[in-house]
Amino acid sequence: GYNVIVATSFGYMDSVMNVAKDYPDVTFLHATGYQTADNVGIYDGRGYQGWYLAGIVAGKMTKTNSLGYVAPYPIPEVIRNMNAFALGARSVNPEATVTPIWINAWFDVQKERDAAQALLDTGADVIARESDSVEPDKLAEQEGVYAIGYNAVSADVAPNAVLTAPIWDWSVYYTQAMKEIAAGTWKPTPVWWGMKEGLLSLAPYGDMVPEDVRALVEQEKARIISGEFDVFVGPLKDNTGAERVAAGVTMTDEEKLAFNWLVEGVKGSVPAQ
Repeated sequence: GYNVIVATSFGYMDSVMNVAKDYPDVTFLHATGYQTADNVGIYDGRGYQGWYLAGIVAGKMTKTNSLGYVAPYPIPEVIRNMNAFALGARSVNPEATVTPIWINAWFDVQKERDAAQALLDTGADVIARESDSVEPDKLAEQEGVYAIGYNAVSADVAPNAVLTAPIWDWSVYYTQAMKEIAAGTWKPTPVWWGMKEGLLSLAPYGDMVPEDVRALVEQEKARIISGEFDVFVGPLKDNTGAERVAAGVTMTDEEKLAFNWLVEGVKGSVPAQ
């Protein structure tokens, strides 16, 4: 009996498109997808903006210049966010590198903890995760290193480890979409909002983050919101040293949405999906 269905994961796309055909009077909103219909809209957030800022914090706080990244799947969204994290870190610490471990899961407590441990074993002293459990954060707390959380704030389980975390406020989009649907003005135009619209931000800083680092991050956040700065503006090289984006050129949204290469400073290669 519901006339608005919200599907909040990429994997629901085929199901949404199939069911929507049979219910033309129902509005479907699908997160992170790429297919639309008259009654199917897609929405996403520019998470890479938050990851760039988190990278600045990590780059300032690392002592080994080795940052670890628990990476769920080798899809453009994850690649884009990890690249942004590396660019943020290297903007303040050119010696910083990012090592990913791909776990092929969004939520898997054991895989996440094992990946975090493997990253610690390579010398990483900041563990970032785009996965959904707090196991990497808890391990960082136990081992006396730092962590960058994601989605939910986990400072309560790792108060001495979590520096900050990119977090979402999806209500910003949902409120606007529901108002438009109720008013009959909604259209299936793809939505890709960011910090400017208030869709994402950073979690409160951990007590260990110095004031000068916080001030720098807030400065860069203001530049992103104003449009003065874009995370993916050239010159950008991949991690083989080849130039991918020329100086002064900003990647298009289409290019960002199709990211399949790793920026300079990220170790390894993109595995086959």
